[in-house]
Amino acid sequence: MRTPSRPFLSGLPALVFAASLTGLPASAQDAPLTPLTSDQVAARIRVGPYEIPDLPLRTNLNYAASAADVEPFGGVKPHKEHFLVQMEYTGPGRAIPEPDEVETVKIGFLGPIEPTVSVATGGGSHNEETLGKMMLKGAQLAIDQANAAGGYRARNIPFELVVRNDNALWGASGNEIIRMAYDDKVWAILGSIDGANTHIAIRVALKAEIPWMTSGDLDPTYIETNIPWVFRCIGDDRQQNYLILDYLFRKHDYRRIAIIRASSRYGRFGVREIRDGCRRLGRPVLVEMAYKGGITDFSMQLDRIAEVDPEVVIHWGNGPDAARILNAMRARGMNQLFIASDRAVSDEFVRIAGPNAEGVLCGYPWNPESASPRLEAFREAFQARYQASPETYAAHAYDGMNLLIWAIQHAGLNRARIRDMLAYRTDAWPGVTGDIPLSAALDDAGEVFLAVREAGHWTFHSREDLGIPRGEVIERMRTERQSAMK
Repeated sequence: MRTPSRPFLSGLPALVFAASLTGLPASAQDAPLTPLTSDQVAARIRVGPYEIPDLPLRTNLNYAASAADVEPFGGVKPHKEHFLVQMEYTGPGRAIPEPDEVETVKIGFLGPIEPTVSVATGGGSHNEETLGKMMLKGAQLAIDQANAAGGYRARNIPFELVVRNDNALWGASGNEIIRMAYDDKVWAILGSIDGANTHIAIRVALKAEIPWMTSGDLDPTYIETNIPWVFRCIGDDRQQNYLILDYLFRKHDYRRIAIIRASSRYGRFGVREIRDGCRRLGRPVLVEMAYKGGITDFSMQLDRIAEVDPEVVIHWGNGPDAARILNAMRARGMNQLFIASDRAVSDEFVRIAGPNAEGVLCGYPWNPESASPRLEAFREAFQARYQASPETYAAHAYDGMNLLIWAIQHAGLNRARIRDMLAYRTDAWPGVTGDIPLSAALDDAGEVFLAVREAGHWTFHSREDLGIPRGEVIERMRTERQSAMK
């Protein structure tokens, strides 16, 4: 056990974004943490109010194998680099005793499951209710299976899912977190999808000191808050952006890139690393056009794109919008390579796009064609429970909820110790979406993929499958950090 040797700075937001986080190739991996069993971690986190656990913090050398020529500050040594050293929780919460009277172990769920009207979005909500409902089904299945296995084993009581709607209003979403944290007394929360709402929610979770697991928000700036209570179990848009950049510029030699995106936060931040990476590689994006969600006429945006004669058009937004834009392009005779975000990998996109879907390439956070027995068992259970096939939001919610349940089983009913079990886990979580290793910023640093529409169905390819070269990692910074660790 250690006593804090510095002021309580838990959860302060980072002021500067310098380098990035983790995921180097095998030749440049971080020094591994000493393997610890779940019981060993659980024993070490039971400390007094003025002590912090004697457990090592993650320290990463690099984020997602990002290359020196696309990373921010890649050409200079910044004064300080954030997000490479794990944030600690140094408060007294670990000493709070487990309550005596508990009928169920409640875990919160926040997701878009009911449509609403929002001034912030200019009308209706973000049309993510279909995704939110699938996320809810995956989370509920994990709860059901945990209860069938005996529930919270220390007390032989069931888990209970407390469900709240994420209705696209910042203040309202924050209020839902307060209700779950203080009225419902949940022990952890899983959510959500919309980046703007999730950003508000995790700041409320920081104030309430409650573990938060995100399974559907791919916003790269989510982890830049560096909040020690916040986790994510899905590969983000930054990692997918880097893979797309390597595919375009290192495997091929495309030079003329155009972007069309939704005017939402999802569209704006989803393409940020593509836009910045293109500029850093000396091939700046020729034009970036935004559109308001829900429109069906993209003439103005496509007129501007056609004027610059790109080789590749990249879309970031919802699947139906991607399909309508693609159809409009093909009707004009615009036959450029069309790359989209993971939301285009959907039945609705294929239905609307029809034969135009052939050849479309998308970033994707996992490989649903994996031969994993865990994935097959999940599919069978999901089909039996809901008479439907699971998709990415259901699968990642299932993994995220199982991570929370695992942490509760080992830590007991104490929010700080639940957070610790997740933060100090030394090996990757064996999820149905693949292994989930957490970075120093407690983000999923696992492999991301490219989805390609070929011969009427989606195929999923790793970097190695497609022979996509990696850019040179920041060797100078890596060498300096390794020397400092000795």
